[in-house]
Amino acid sequence: MNIILVGNANVGKSVIFNALTRSYVTVSNYPGTTVDISKGIAKLGLQNFTVYDTPGINSLIVHSEDEKVTRDILSKSDITCVVQVADSKNLKRSLVLTLELIELGLPLVLNLNMSDEAKERGISIDIKKLSQKLGIDIVETVAVTGEGIPKLKEAISRAKTTQPPKGFTVFSSDEIASLRKKNQKIEELLRDILRISKPKAKSASEFIGALTVSPISGIPILIVVLFIMYLFVGRLAAVWGVDFFENKIFGQYINPFLGGIIDKFIPIPIVKEFLMGQYGIISMAVTYAFAIIFPIVTAFFLFFGILEDSGYLPRLSVLSDKVFRIIGLNGRAILPMVLGLGCGTMATLTSRILETKKERILVSIILTLAIPCSAQLGVIMAMLSQFSLRAFLLWFSTILFVIITIGFLSSRLVPGKRSPFIQELPPMRFPQIANIIVKTGARLKWYLKEAVPLFILGTFILFVSDKIGLLNLIERVLSPFIVVWLHLPKETTAAFIIGFLRRDYGAAGLYQLARAGVLDKIQIFVSLIVITLFVPCIAQFFVTVKERGLKVALMIAGFVFLFAFLAGGLLNHLLRYLILVKGIAVL
Repeated sequence: MNIILVGNANVGKSVIFNALTRSYVTVSNYPGTTVDISKGIAKLGLQNFTVYDTPGINSLIVHSEDEKVTRDILSKSDITCVVQVADSKNLKRSLVLTLELIELGLPLVLNLNMSDEAKERGISIDIKKLSQKLGIDIVETVAVTGEGIPKLKEAISRAKTTQPPKGFTVFSSDEIASLRKKNQKIEELLRDILRISKPKAKSASEFIGALTVSPISGIPILIVVLFIMYLFVGRLAAVWGVDFFENKIFGQYINPFLGGIIDKFIPIPIVKEFLMGQYGIISMAVTYAFAIIFPIVTAFFLFFGILEDSGYLPRLSVLSDKVFRIIGLNGRAILPMVLGLGCGTMATLTSRILETKKERILVSIILTLAIPCSAQLGVIMAMLSQFSLRAFLLWFSTILFVIITIGFLSSRLVPGKRSPFIQELPPMRFPQIANIIVKTGARLKWYLKEAVPLFILGTFILFVSDKIGLLNLIERVLSPFIVVWLHLPKETTAAFIIGFLRRDYGAAGLYQLARAGVLDKIQIFVSLIVITLFVPCIAQFFVTVKERGLKVALMIAGFVFLFAFLAGGLLNHLLRYLILVKGIAVL
């Protein structure tokens, strides 16, 4: 009893999925691929159905892994209904896929989403006539507000197969002839059912949308957005939220309570230390994961959801296109970059949206080198909040300078060309709170499932390394880099080691050292630059191996390791000269 959602990219499939299932139940890779598939349960009438949210595709004539996965899912024998989610403003593009789905002979419902935007642009679609010509139910929706969802559910419950228009064959052995036939049939359909009148006066959302893509107004808007993110994630969550969870919830209640139980019922010293010692599973892993990282990633995911649902992210790609040209990329590269602020592993997978091998390698280099994940970024903001805004701007400027400089040099060394930039802009919308909460809940579920176990694994490795003397050996080996070159205390070595398992975990270790007064202001700032530029977490490294190959992944990781310590050392000596010798208030 399966319902399959298909459609072009950016037509609102995920919002329809949320409306049908009310939650993300499972998000996982399709077997044998790195393509994410969302799967949930929808109740229609008295029956439960499994709903699949498939990757965006343009045609069932496959050219990519995403399209192949969608076609494989459509080959299932137990499909109750295929729901094609289409953009009402771009009906011509959507009908290409519609005709192919009809040819497959599957029970089909055409969902014309974003119908309000089409009407605002003066686009009128004769739904009744189009339904008669195609022989399928067609339902208009505005998914973000829930308008039309009840009618869509009714249409799904009565979905039936249909026959393709007379004399029409989609999957011809001659692709060019097939494409010509499709276009001819679509033009005939559109002449009968589509009317375009003079659009309404420019709306407030269109006016705001235009401001966000103009360099004159768009750059100040971007600065304001970043500043709001700094206040929301770096101040509200990373200072007040972390203080509440770490000092109140864990410091006064959870850890003392669990510590008392362990003291009472577990007499073995090494087990006690394993659970509540310096590298204890409860005192370190659980406390870091829930008291420090969890409030921060929650705030970031909420903020990212607002940017996503508002339509701002595609406009950011247009605004950033000229900058990305400098480093051999186009504006589309901003999407994996922004996703990298959520999770570098996920962003590395998303780099497949870029068309050329050169672009994908360049993005992998930048993601590995200079894009902190949400949890790491939140901890960094929490540490920077101890300084003035000037320190945050200096950190941001340093990272931006590294991205542009290394990107520019890499684009000259990596062979290949930059692909042309074409970006469709959805209208600006007021984000729907319910949708943002659902998305945030799904991402937090991913955090609990994927990240927390790595925190525990990392703590276990630290505990064992400390007991067998390996940690002390590594500290001695890295001492020339850590103590002499970076002027950091040797205790920071453990944070950098664990940073390979989880970069946010390494940042949390530095945060604890700063809170304990082990680091001075210069050391805090230098350690933040190094941990930002440090090697990727192990999960991102393995995904880079899968996507780019072992040789490229090792070259990227080796370069990043050396560059992070080189840049950190140079910055350390520069800051000490300016602050201690010249007396300039840099921080």
